[in-house]
Amino acid sequence: MQFLHHPQAGALHLSVEGDAYRYLFKVRRFRREDSLPLRNLYAGDDRIYFYSVESLDRRRATLVLGSSRVLPVRPKRPLHLGWCLVDPKTVEKSLPALNEIGVGEITFIRCKRSQHNFRLETERLERILINSCQQCGRSDLMGLEFAEELKSFVHRSPDSVLLDFSGMPLECGERIETLVIGPEGGIDDEERMLFASGRVRGLETPMILRSESAAVAAAARLLL
Repeated sequence: MQFLHHPQAGALHLSVEGDAYRYLFKVRRFRREDSLPLRNLYAGDDRIYFYSVESLDRRRATLVLGSSRVLPVRPKRPLHLGWCLVDPKTVEKSLPALNEIGVGEITFIRCKRSQHNFRLETERLERILINSCQQCGRSDLMGLEFAEELKSFVHRSPDSVLLDFSGMPLECGERIETLVIGPEGGIDDEERMLFASGRVRGLETPMILRSESAAVAAAARLLL
C-alpha cells in the first residue's frame, strides 16, 4: 500500500475505523510509531499527508497530522477510452490494470451489440479504483462516464479513433486522446461507418482479442 485514501485527509485530526482500520492495523499491522501516508483522491489534491497514531482502541484509531508534501503521481499523457459496454464482471476485473497503466477516463457506451441487461455500479467501480490507486500510488482518480449510444459519443469526441481490424496498426506511443473499444462480437457495421478510414487502427496480431484484452493492450501500447 502506497497510501490510504481518506475523505478528510489534510485535517489536523481524523479517525480511521471499519474496513480501513482492519486493513491498517489487522492486515498490514501498522504500529503506533509508524507514519501513515494518506490522500484524498476525490479532492484532486496533489499532497500526500503523513499521520501518526494519537490513540488506538479495538475498533478505531485517531490520527494526528505530522507533515505533508506535494507528490503528484499521474499519467504523463491523457487517454480517454470509449468502451462499448461488456459484462460488468469483465470491467471490474480489467479496471485495476487500466488504472495502473494510466487511462485518464473511461466512457462506457451502450453499443448495438452490447447486451442491454448489463448494468454497471458506479460506486463499486470507484471502490475498485480507490483500492488500485492505494496499491500503485496514483494520485488522481480515473473519470467514469456513460453514453447511451456510440453516435452521440463520436459527435462529442469527433477525433475518436476506433480499434478494430485495420491495415493501419496502432503505433507505440501514438498521440491518440480518445480510443473506442468495441464490445464482444465486434462493432456493428453501421457504427463502424461513424469512423473515417484514417481513424481506424488495428493491433498487429492474427488472434482475435476479447474486448478487455484489446482495451489493456491498446492502453499499454499508447501510454507505456
